[in-house]
Order: sequence, then structure tokens, then C-alpha cells
Amino acid sequence: MTFPRFFSTLIMRRENQRTGMALQPGDLGFEYRSRKSGEVEIRHNGRLATILRGSDAAEFLAEADDSSDAELQQMMARLTGNYKRGNERTAADHPKN
Repeated sequence: MTFPRFFSTLIMRRENQRTGMALQPGDLGFEYRSRKSGEVEIRHNGRLATILRGSDAAEFLAEADDSSDAELQQMMARLTGNYKRGNERTAADHPKN
């Protein structure tokens, strides 16, 4: 019996939380689940981050099938807004730093 990617990732994450090991270098803590209604639920570290509906959900699922785990993590980070904000380089040059 095969499980969808969400459930296998969730099972691995729970197992690794018990052992204290990280999943993979590219793992950012995101996971997704598609609902019967066609919506896609994206979670970050087990908490609901966003829900995609309509064409956004369909596009996400189409891209998710063709992407690797690391690419999928980056895509979910961008969709939820939990991504680099662009001010990292300028913050390093600030006089207080």
C-alpha cells in the first residue's frame, strides 16, 4: 500500500522528532495535504500556514508532482510568505551591526 507524499513525510517527521534527527538538508518543515474539495492545505512545523484554492491549488499540485523534495520545500516557503525578505544584505551593512 502506498501513501501520499504528505503522509510519508509526516510519518518520517514524527519518527525523526522522537530520535532527534533532521529529515534532510533541504527540509524547511513544510508539508501539504490535498482535500476532497480540491483545496490544498500547507503546514509549517505542523501548524496551518495557508490554504490554496481554485487554480492556485491545481497549479501547485501539478508542480508538486514534478519537483524534488527540496524544490517542493522552497515552493511552499514562497507560497506561505515564509521566505527571505530581501533585506539580509542591507542589514549586514547597517551601522548598528
